[in-house]
Amino acid sequence: MPTITLSSLVHKNASQIAIHFDYNEDLKRYIKAFGGVKWSKTHNVFYIEHTSENKRNLFDYLRKQNHYINYSALHSSPQTPVQPVSKSKPSPLGKLNKFHYDALKSFETYLLQKRYSHNTIENYVGVLRIFFRFYPQKAIQEITKDDIILFNQDYILNNGYSRTFQNQVISAIKLFYNHHSNLQMDVSSIERPIKDKRLPEILSQDEVKKLLTNVKNVKHKTILSLVYACGLRIGEALALKMDAIDSKRGFIHIKHAKGAKDRFVPLSEKTLALLRHYYTLYKPKVYLFEGNEGQAYSQESCRKILRTAVEATSIKKHVTLHTLRHSYATHLLESGTDLRYIQDILGHNSPKTTMIYTHVSQSSLKNIKNPFDEMGI
Repeated sequence: MPTITLSSLVHKNASQIAIHFDYNEDLKRYIKAFGGVKWSKTHNVFYIEHTSENKRNLFDYLRKQNHYINYSALHSSPQTPVQPVSKSKPSPLGKLNKFHYDALKSFETYLLQKRYSHNTIENYVGVLRIFFRFYPQKAIQEITKDDIILFNQDYILNNGYSRTFQNQVISAIKLFYNHHSNLQMDVSSIERPIKDKRLPEILSQDEVKKLLTNVKNVKHKTILSLVYACGLRIGEALALKMDAIDSKRGFIHIKHAKGAKDRFVPLSEKTLALLRHYYTLYKPKVYLFEGNEGQAYSQESCRKILRTAVEATSIKKHVTLHTLRHSYATHLLESGTDLRYIQDILGHNSPKTTMIYTHVSQSSLKNIKNPFDEMGI
């Protein structure tokens, strides 16, 4: 199935969702049939107004045909239109040439042999397709660092794409040219954008309780509860198979997680009781959480479950599935758990990643003594 890349687009002074894909007549007809989709001659791309409803409905529509959807370049919510950094219009994308296509197939094979995850392979190959379509007539060996700077200026910045997308493009280009040598460019000299220093959204324990209480379906409640109670990434939770639960030792064995790492996560008695109740009702065969045909449950279904649960509460924060993981880590820190243990439970490579929770922990911040209080004013 073709990969479809969704990205944010500023067009006609409004936020749009751009729909990128390699030419496929059947897919083209299918996308055109979705209500509200238009064609932009300026950007050479199909697009639709960027609203939460359109984003949700479009994702569901495309998933009906089991297309892989790369939305790493899509902002999490509609953005205020930004002015292009130059007065020129963003350069349109051309068609992928055969020499680009062959090189990408070779690169994909290389990533498979290196055991990169399916999502990483799809994302890297997807953003490289966009990059090479920006230079349709230029041989791979002829591309220079200046070409990357121009792509960043005319395509990424002019379209108002995120730092995450920009960083992903650079990661893909570096890895590609390390595999496919290019004497015209030193990939080590390619600079990344300044990191975004935003702190994660955190729910209080009362908010988590309120959220999970509003989920009545046992399967749905078990999924969300497990993500929170074990600090799992949603992909890790949905990849769990029946043999991952070690009820005697009270652990879950997370296999081949991010970075191809395994780890053990403690399983509380209350969580284990919820899992047992769920199992007696659903009797999963292979995956712990299965869809209608026995395949792993989908992430989009989980997002719908969470959206419905949040809408049933008075919570006004922007809540995602990853918010539950962030909240779990913060609550562990607030209860006195050593940061090193939290790092192991979450599967972080570096303690610097885990340190972010010290910035959002209420107990840590509230324990700071304010010198103003000592002034007797």
